[in-house]
Amino acid sequence: MSNGPLLGYALAGLALLLFAASILLTRLATRRVPLATGFVVSLAVNVLVAALVFGVELAVRREPVVPDAGGIVAFLLAGVLTTYLGRWFFYGCVERLGPAKASTFHVSSPLVTAVLGWLFLGERLPPAAVVAMVGTSIGLYLVSTSRPRAAAAIVDTGDGAAVSAGPGMTARMGAWFRSGVALGVGSALAYGLGNVLRGVGIVRWDEAAAGALLGAIAGLALQLVVSAGIGATLAALRRADRRGVALYAVIGCTTIVAQVFTIAAMAHAPVALVALITLCTPLVVFPASYLLLGNEEGITGRAVFGALLALAGIAAIVLR
Repeated sequence: MSNGPLLGYALAGLALLLFAASILLTRLATRRVPLATGFVVSLAVNVLVAALVFGVELAVRREPVVPDAGGIVAFLLAGVLTTYLGRWFFYGCVERLGPAKASTFHVSSPLVTAVLGWLFLGERLPPAAVVAMVGTSIGLYLVSTSRPRAAAAIVDTGDGAAVSAGPGMTARMGAWFRSGVALGVGSALAYGLGNVLRGVGIVRWDEAAAGALLGAIAGLALQLVVSAGIGATLAALRRADRRGVALYAVIGCTTIVAQVFTIAAMAHAPVALVALITLCTPLVVFPASYLLLGNEEGITGRAVFGALLALAGIAAIVLR
């Protein structure tokens, strides 16, 4: 924190704006190109832009880069969790629930830090923090269940089809796993763990651009391993809508620059506060989605109240 926390807060605020922009762009991009195809474009652009930023930094700096094994491993693992798993889950949630509702799940990842501290570090949460956690959970539930009554029995699978949410427990559980709610929960867990590892990485190795590059490389490598193959991916890209591909490329630029800002902010301000600021995307996405997308998600007063409740719970936990 050599330059004071204000610089960290400013960098986190810039990251917040870029993350919010990527959420809105994802909604537009998935209309033109399937998520599975566009996700590869976003990851590839992540690597290219991060390499460019790191290269420029090396060209202008005087001191050499001194590698740290612990920091490198932390950034690589953070990349697997955030650049790949967290973003994959989150983009899928955006595709199913829309940007405003999906972004609310995004802000719940600081809860993971509190839970890990209780389980593995023996940190006891005060009653106020427990109440805040309950309030956040209730808020997320209100957001995820705020669809109009006419559509309450239908769960969008995200592939143009829909399934009926029958009265049986098995059918309900299956619908839940196919819905954006399950994807949102997975995204929150992955991002929470990833932010912890980023904090560890920047403490051990103060190289924000290099850390973002390592995370991007880890995410892209994992995607290529689990995908159908480079040949099939390239064939899908050749058939894809050019404007949609361009949107995913822009998303790749905004997300990796936001990651660099986030990691750099953690060197100047507390990690928990940086995570809180960068994850408050609903403050930007809710009004922007309403104005730009015409409230196509059917955002209701219940969803707004749930989002505010979730934000209040997160703030109470992190700022306690």
